[in-house]
Amino acid sequence: MIKEHRPTTPGQRGRRSLKKDVDKVRPNKKLTKSAKGHVGRNKGKISSRHRQRGAKKHYRVIDFKRDKKGVPAKVATIEHDPNRGANIALLHYVDGEKRYILAPVGLQRGMEVVSSPEAETKVGNCLPLRNIPIGTEIHNVELRPGRGGQMVRGAGTSAIITAKEGKYAHVKLPSTEIKRVLLDCVATVGSLSNPEKRNVNLGKAGRKRHLGRRPHVRGVAHASPREHPHGGSYKDNGVGMSSPKTPWGKKTRGKKTRKRTHTDKYIVKERRRGKKKSGGSNR
Repeated sequence: MIKEHRPTTPGQRGRRSLKKDVDKVRPNKKLTKSAKGHVGRNKGKISSRHRQRGAKKHYRVIDFKRDKKGVPAKVATIEHDPNRGANIALLHYVDGEKRYILAPVGLQRGMEVVSSPEAETKVGNCLPLRNIPIGTEIHNVELRPGRGGQMVRGAGTSAIITAKEGKYAHVKLPSTEIKRVLLDCVATVGSLSNPEKRNVNLGKAGRKRHLGRRPHVRGVAHASPREHPHGGSYKDNGVGMSSPKTPWGKKTRGKKTRKRTHTDKYIVKERRRGKKKSGGSNR
């Protein structure tokens, strides 16, 4: 749910924050680790621009694999995670182990969840795609069996199983792309929490810095084309050029950058133009 703030200061005017229905408890100490090292840099050289460390926080170790098969667990708490948009849930297994998982919508304290091929298709349970009915909302989807969930992990997102063909399931991702995934891969039932995350308005630049985002200057705002291809006066900047450029002069906006063309055979429908693909590489 979105919360509107009274404009008592310029930073509060226009601010829209997310009401978090979470438990105000400290994270489990054994399931956290310090976040050390530089952000957006590789051996001191900037590899990802406009990134910084941001506010101090500990990383919560999330169980993306859900490999504790057949052992039921009880949801102890629903907690806020400063490292991601979705909430997380602390599970207490019957054998005494504790783990964090991504919390879907509808998961509440006291509920019981399990990861098993014979598990019931209910929110929070994890089971192979072959045992999940068509049309079910899922998240934390594996790409390779045993590797752990790699797709559909953002706040408010979910994928849908649209069909099953041979040893593959057709999964419609949040980007509307339809991808073939092995039926042996596992996924968790439900849609992830905080679907209103996209409607948040931070209100001031300082909050963006606390989240680890540095200022981003537009290309056309640069003083000269020596600083950016779009820079300079209005008569010689990037407005009207044949193709917009990156700061290093490479084409962008429509330029295909996908290099893993050997995985094109797993894409049934592309996300950009809705183009259906019939096996093999068409790129």
